[in-house]
Amino acid sequence: MPIENVRAFFSNYDLADRIQEFDTSLATAEMSANALGCELKQIAKTLSFLLKKQDKAILIVASGDKKVDNKKFKAHFNERPLMVPAESAMNVIGHEVGAICPFVINDGVEVYLDDSIKRVDTVFIACGSTSAIIELSLEELETYSGFLGWVDVCKD
Repeated sequence: MPIENVRAFFSNYDLADRIQEFDTSLATAEMSANALGCELKQIAKTLSFLLKKQDKAILIVASGDKKVDNKKFKAHFNERPLMVPAESAMNVIGHEVGAICPFVINDGVEVYLDDSIKRVDTVFIACGSTSAIIELSLEELETYSGFLGWVDVCKD
């Protein structure tokens, strides 16, 4: 199960004890913010896209209160955004929709961090389960996500 894989991943860095599990679903940014009692912008949501022309999947970690701007996305990636279908997420990314995170993902999936998360010092991000989350500093997120770069693809 992905949560065990993510827990094992963070155990390698002595961070597994920071994973919080809830009895309620954290499948959306709004649900996570409500459960944690924090602002929506403190939730880092991981969005999954297919780049058809490049034949690959990418993840964009963005602020929970932002939406992807189609024009900005196309300007950066040279094609329009196409979400990974929910029924394909596990096979394509390695996590189910609502539990997608940039940790312990399938080979070849690229991770990008959106500038929208730079508005906070720490973020809460999913851990491979719809009921598990971890708080990380932006520096920790950069380190453990294996991101390729910062992008600006969300609406202002």
